[in-house]
Amino acid sequence: MPPSPAPLLLFAVTTDLCYDQRMQRICGSLAAAGYRVRLVGWQRPASPPLTPQPYAQHRLRGWFQHGKLFYLEYNLRLFFYLLGQRAAAWCACDLDTALPVWLRARLGGQPFVYDAHELFTEVPEVVARPAVQRVWRWVEGFIVPRARLAYTVGPALARVFEQRYGRPFAVVRNVSRLQADAPLPAAAVSSGGYILYQGALNVGRGLENLLDAMPQVAGRLVICGEGDLSAALRERAARLGLLASGSDPVGQVEFRGFVLPEALRDVTHHAAVGIMLLENIGLSYYYSLANKFFDYVHAGIPQVLIDFPEYRALNDQFDVAELVPDLSPATLAAALNRLLRDEPARYQHLAANCRRAAPQLSWQHEEQVLLKLFETLVPGGPTVPLPH
Repeated sequence: MPPSPAPLLLFAVTTDLCYDQRMQRICGSLAAAGYRVRLVGWQRPASPPLTPQPYAQHRLRGWFQHGKLFYLEYNLRLFFYLLGQRAAAWCACDLDTALPVWLRARLGGQPFVYDAHELFTEVPEVVARPAVQRVWRWVEGFIVPRARLAYTVGPALARVFEQRYGRPFAVVRNVSRLQADAPLPAAAVSSGGYILYQGALNVGRGLENLLDAMPQVAGRLVICGEGDLSAALRERAARLGLLASGSDPVGQVEFRGFVLPEALRDVTHHAAVGIMLLENIGLSYYYSLANKFFDYVHAGIPQVLIDFPEYRALNDQFDVAELVPDLSPATLAAALNRLLRDEPARYQHLAANCRRAAPQLSWQHEEQVLLKLFETLVPGGPTVPLPH
């Protein structure tokens, strides 16, 4: 008699699967542990071909790419897709995928999992629109208590969920996988290093102030990512004279657009300083714990970091960053120049601390937490212990 197939775990996101590093890590670890895994996302107009992964991938396609019509279309298409699937557990990543995933789990009598990449009801785009926020708060209040398993990216967000709903929330931090063969980081701007921002170009990321600071900064800025502010930020950089031109063929600011994770790791390792800035416009940002913090640590590069609770706690422990109390251009320029030009001993101290901290801040640790959570969810699953 042939052995029973391994349990299938199905995850749904609204993101482009090629760039969602958190889901690549989660699905990759579960697949390596012996589960069958399928990750469902959305086809964007500029989406590159799917990159090979050790799990199944599927992209939904539709007419809309943002706004209310996008969420309506995505949820309908996702639900009808899920009706044709079979799984041992159904996993929604953030509230924008939760209702169809919960309904499919309910119809099949299987466990529903909620993976909160952020506090969706407190992101800036939602906080700024009270009527929209009320709708998403209703969805959150309906979904979270019904999840068999719930986890998020950091302790502070877990506490917010626990206080709101009186249920346990596990923590699986959004930490990079430590690469054993990573190249040595750039030692200073003079060796070709640059300031790096990686991530979405959206409201509340401090990017307007960062561009305003650059004329006073002794270094170049490379921006990897796209978002709602892509066009506005490029126009702002052009007005400030920061882009490449006939008189300055290099430019002080370079927009590289979307960069695939494998290439982004190389870009990060050749940077001199990383940037992790957020505005205090919603609890999701204030209590965030972004993957770029860990990416910079793994690359061995100091970072200029907003002084929010989760980042302060980590920096108090490892001392890998210059914390800034505000996002004024003068504050940002002073912090960047301190690392790039004025205090080389401080730069080297932070870089050495990054190299010491990296083995402790790695996905190799976080995936052990993840596997234990799914062992409790799908008893008898084919988990294989992974090395630390």
